[in-house]
Amino acid sequence: MSEPPLATLMAAAQAGDQLAYQHLLRACVPEAASTARRQGVPADRVDDVVQEVLLTIHRARASYDPARPFLPWLRAIAQRRAIDALRTHYRAAAREVYDETAYLEHPAATPDADADLGRGDQARLLAQAIATLPPGQRQAVELLALREASLEEAAGQTGRSKGALKVNLHRALQALRRSMTDSGDV
Repeated sequence: MSEPPLATLMAAAQAGDQLAYQHLLRACVPEAASTARRQGVPADRVDDVVQEVLLTIHRARASYDPARPFLPWLRAIAQRRAIDALRTHYRAAAREVYDETAYLEHPAATPDADADLGRGDQARLLAQAIATLPPGQRQAVELLALREASLEEAAGQTGRSKGALKVNLHRALQALRRSMTDSGDV
């Protein structure tokens, strides 16, 4: 799409024309994808860059000056998002190690299995820590945090005021943080 229609669409979008804004964003997709590819973004990440470009346009649309050309503004955004994507890609690639022998020798060892074991231990420790709380605090945690009851429901069940429940929950959470931090599980 040529420069004048894009600039016109952006000016209309800034004025609140939703239809013009939709047309503008659709027209930006090919240019953003092309810029990302020129910057060397891998093909499987181009769509992610385009999405980031569209989000950036949305966030920065008020900063666009209609008296200036639109395409250089769009290309600058697309180049920056492409560079961000490349940095993220190369940082991750620098940390990742692929050792085929290790995968073949230990097929059952998956990060998810290790994480599940860790979560089970943490849940058990949290349950033990909750059991040590004073009764009012334990009840506030059980009703408000675990069962996700509203303050009104919890107040009705316990006969305590909303303020008292809030104080009990706050103190309980502080005690639980201290307990879990002291045990080294957070």
